[in-house]
Amino acid sequence: MQISFDTNVLRWYLRDVYFINGTAYAGKSTMVRLLAERYGMIHCGENYHDRFPAAELSPKLQPNLCYFETMSGWEEFLNRTPEEYRRWCEGVAREAVQLEIAELIRLSAQGKKIIADTNIPLEILREISDYSRVAILLSPQAMSVDRFFDRGDPEKQLLLGEIGKTADPERTMRNFRACIAEINSPESYRAFAESGFFTLVREEAAGDTREETLAKLAAHFGLS
Repeated sequence: MQISFDTNVLRWYLRDVYFINGTAYAGKSTMVRLLAERYGMIHCGENYHDRFPAAELSPKLQPNLCYFETMSGWEEFLNRTPEEYRRWCEGVAREAVQLEIAELIRLSAQGKKIIADTNIPLEILREISDYSRVAILLSPQAMSVDRFFDRGDPEKQLLLGEIGKTADPERTMRNFRACIAEINSPESYRAFAESGFFTLVREEAAGDTREETLAKLAAHFGLS
């Protein structure tokens, strides 16, 4: 039997949750961290659905979340076609929705505001939240692809290291950048930009714009 919750129930339990979604290299992780620090919010960073025990995932029910346990190795992961990579990312986002919602409801019991870096699909965010609780951060496709590995977080550095171990690192890098371009395609960008949610676009700037972006998000969320 498939168990479901009515959206008005989820909205009530998630009333203190603020969501940030968008494209790669748009500053989502940085803004979620800064908002949590500045306003005393509970921080749910990128991939917070990983708090669910991996041993409890089912390859039958969550095949995309279990992919790392079933793949032949990093060579396979990094050399999938861009279309395969996009389908996997979309599958992970779908399968992670219930894990994210369950975790957010659990954290809501603490009685504090929560800020989440999420990949919950737009159509679901429209059902479980509202305009004042969602922000979309965007970056141009060229920036999201060309500067994907500029960040020092462990996930990106792990991927960079594994690319260097493949049989043809240059070809693998070209392929993986094509995968990143696929999930940050003009169509994906347009879906975010036309979602109806509050949206900020990251532009190339000579100075540090973090405080300016933080202030805009805080005002939108009604935190300041």
